[in-house]
Amino acid sequence: MNDARLPAFKAYDIRGRIPGELNEAMAYQIGRAYAVEMSPEGAVAVGRDIRQTSVLLSKALIRGLNDSGVDAVDIGLCGTEMVYYASSLEGMGGGAMITASHNPKDYNGIKLVRMDARPISEDSGLLDIERRVRMEEYPEKATHRGDISERNVMAEYTRKVLSFVDTGLLKPLKIVVNPGNGCAGPVLDVLAGSLPFEFIKINFQPDGTFPNGIPNPLLIENRSATVNAVVDNKADLGIAWDGDFDRCFFFDEQGRYIEGYYIVGFLAKRILNRNPGEKIVHDPRLVWNTLEIVRNTGGVPVLSKSGHSFIKEKMRETGAIYGGEMSAHHYFRDFSFSDSGMIPWLLVAEEMSVSGKRFSELVDERIRKYPCSGEINRTVLNPDATLQNVEEHFAGKATTVSHLDGLTMEFGDTWRFNLRKSNTEPVVRLNVEAAGDEELMNARTAEILKLVETESTRPQFA
Repeated sequence: MNDARLPAFKAYDIRGRIPGELNEAMAYQIGRAYAVEMSPEGAVAVGRDIRQTSVLLSKALIRGLNDSGVDAVDIGLCGTEMVYYASSLEGMGGGAMITASHNPKDYNGIKLVRMDARPISEDSGLLDIERRVRMEEYPEKATHRGDISERNVMAEYTRKVLSFVDTGLLKPLKIVVNPGNGCAGPVLDVLAGSLPFEFIKINFQPDGTFPNGIPNPLLIENRSATVNAVVDNKADLGIAWDGDFDRCFFFDEQGRYIEGYYIVGFLAKRILNRNPGEKIVHDPRLVWNTLEIVRNTGGVPVLSKSGHSFIKEKMRETGAIYGGEMSAHHYFRDFSFSDSGMIPWLLVAEEMSVSGKRFSELVDERIRKYPCSGEINRTVLNPDATLQNVEEHFAGKATTVSHLDGLTMEFGDTWRFNLRKSNTEPVVRLNVEAAGDEELMNARTAEILKLVETESTRPQFA
């Protein structure tokens, strides 16, 4: 019996190098395993990103579904949120998106959901699918093979996205849009017909060879194209997306990158102004700005562990109208509790139009009030030992300690940090924030990084 986990199966999805960790044979097996474990009551929507292996993997997965007696609806080239949307339509029983998002171009992957975009992760079925694939445990092929059909959901999906704003309030803003040669371009072209914006398009055409680099705006070296385009064109706003556009990243009119943390508070305030008393779910990495805004705007903040499956579960449990993570994932109750990379920037543009303010004016006060480090990643030999070492260093000084999601320590109302380990690699992720004191935030960030880097070079003994 083979008990070794398959490396492509991660905490929230399937993602690995082609063809060693993920290939057509495995995609077929995943289709078979999904059919057995999920027993979908309806067709499964299958979409794909622009990567060069995505068509083949999509066809293989569909073949696996069909051989198990499950119907599949091929929705073609799309973003992950379009699969989420399709999985909530009448007659649909689930969804699968072929994508490796922002990973290097020799990677690909699969994101799986149940009906109504309910996530499938380690704690909700993904381990069972992995076991079946690993052990090759399937029933005989179905007597009645499933059907395959094609459906273009672009028009109805974009109508849904536009329903989150009043297009009559929008002003003719000049916006730089950078899909990174991923899948966002075709959606923007359709949305443009209903919007008064002037789009400055860069890296716009979908291209799985990624001629301008992997679409990952979190990497500082990948931001310069957007920054330069905003400055050169005197644009009002810059937006960049990752490959499957379930995340969007913001640049103000000066070309300054705005941390996703401040977007969570921004969107929470805007949504609560129109929906007072609602619940807002947030992650524990950076919180003070979000907590203050939500409470001052008459909302109820709800803390959740980081990660899309946890955020979505907490939102469904509490009925929250919006959930946000500093990693640029934004979730909406009226979008099947799913994350979207299109809805957030439309809401920002609407607020700019209504208020008449530049984007910098809408976020500067919050950035000054709660300066943050942004997420800093470090490779270490032993993540658990690293967290323990940092906790021991600050023991007795912290007023609050939490292990909900990694290590969180607060020091009165002056500063706080969260240090958590990756689910998939020997990496720790640090976030530090302070109350109105950027110098203190920088000093404490340096102090913790010194501890982390010391631990990363310390010999480990059995």
